[in-house]
Amino acid sequence: MEQQPPRFDHMSPEQFRAAGYAMIDRIAAYWESLQSRPDDTPIASRVKPGDIFASLPPAAPEHQEPWDAIARDIDALIMPGITHWQHPGFFGFFPANNSGPSVLGELLSAGLGVQGMLWATSPAATELEMRVLDWLGRAIGLPESFLFGERPFESPGGGVIQGTASEAALAAIVAARGRAQRAGAHADFVVYTSTQAHSSITKSAVVAGVARDMNDATHVRLIDVDEDLAMRPDALAREIAIDLAAGRVPLLIAATLGTTSTTAVDNLHDIAAVIDRTFASHPAAPRPWLHVDAAHAGAALVCPEFRWLIRGIERADSFCFNPHKWLLTNFDCDCFWTRDRAALINAMSITPEYLRNAASSAGTIDYRDWHVPLGRRFRSLKLWFVLRHYGLEGLRAYIREHVRAAETLEALARADARFDVVTKRTMNLVCIALRPRPGESPEDANARTKALHHALNAANRILVTHTILPGGRYVIRVAIGGSFTREAHVLAAWEAIRSLA
Repeated sequence: MEQQPPRFDHMSPEQFRAAGYAMIDRIAAYWESLQSRPDDTPIASRVKPGDIFASLPPAAPEHQEPWDAIARDIDALIMPGITHWQHPGFFGFFPANNSGPSVLGELLSAGLGVQGMLWATSPAATELEMRVLDWLGRAIGLPESFLFGERPFESPGGGVIQGTASEAALAAIVAARGRAQRAGAHADFVVYTSTQAHSSITKSAVVAGVARDMNDATHVRLIDVDEDLAMRPDALAREIAIDLAAGRVPLLIAATLGTTSTTAVDNLHDIAAVIDRTFASHPAAPRPWLHVDAAHAGAALVCPEFRWLIRGIERADSFCFNPHKWLLTNFDCDCFWTRDRAALINAMSITPEYLRNAASSAGTIDYRDWHVPLGRRFRSLKLWFVLRHYGLEGLRAYIREHVRAAETLEALARADARFDVVTKRTMNLVCIALRPRPGESPEDANARTKALHHALNAANRILVTHTILPGGRYVIRVAIGGSFTREAHVLAAWEAIRSLA
């Protein structure tokens, strides 16, 4: 008897519909429970390292398994190891936003299965992204020089969706290096950012080969900050002057709008003025690239009252922010704009024969040339869905609600004599610490704040994270920006903080 070859079975359309409807129901029920019964869901996972790994079989199944078994294991194996970032009591790190329209856009992207590396591989994937980046760029107040505009294949600027702000930083450094090399500089490049900037700036310099390692203080200058923890322009000017005198090449300056620790804001206008003054007197030196990292804070720019953040943006070379943090778009989605897309494309582009096509030769946008990966999914669908579902009016209301809640929390903390609001609040992050008692050492005050932090998270009704400020003070960060977080949840968080203090 002839042996039948092994076979595989795709899901039939009917099976896919049934499983898909059930999965949508599961997600909707999960979101509903987080909002209606938040106390039923402890926020942080309590599994121990290795628990999930040990609960999974050591080898993949040899034979096809029923979908029902897979679905059951979501509850049995996966959910116990989830930290619930969408919980309205999650105030840690920065928010990781989500929404129904965004998830549906991600689902459609996955279902279409588009590989959008070239315009020719799916024109809609490219041109929707171009238009959506222009929509969002205008919505946050970027100058037209950063946009595609109405002659999109000819304009010097434009935008692209990267994965994260870390990838955007790497793209900016690579573009800056290529531009500097074309101007005749080929070695001893230096990147500048503040001591409070995200670690991705240093990491990108290392990945790009500009710095030797994470401790290379010669090629990554961490600039001192002022009392508000913003980069000091005078200190930047001094470091640039030292490097120019030593024959080094200032390559890129990364300004931060909304630092990770405290949402401090670098003065973009004054930083750009330092560049203007310094390089007016050094005309032979290539002008450094000015990159603006607004990963979290950029979402607030949909509100005109926050446009002070980007005063001076017209002199920057690139700008990025993450809608996946605070603009109701699920991870990952970093929007990156540049006024000099030719520098970016020249640094990233390589065209083997198998990618050559008539559309590319005619000058279309091929997003493979805008970032490190060749391939990319249909990334703009979810952002398009979010912008259309909420409208700019709805997004502004969403941001303003969180800012109002942060103002309320700040006022409550200031009114309690046991607490200090330690740093200037710029938007939706409040940094608090227990006030030192008379005669108490800074170390003992820190220990009490740290104990409060750990007690809050041990209770598992809210989740907060910490930072340590220059000078060594330990502070609790309360980041208000979750998709389902409202003022009532912030008031409940304050009650937990107040009572445990």
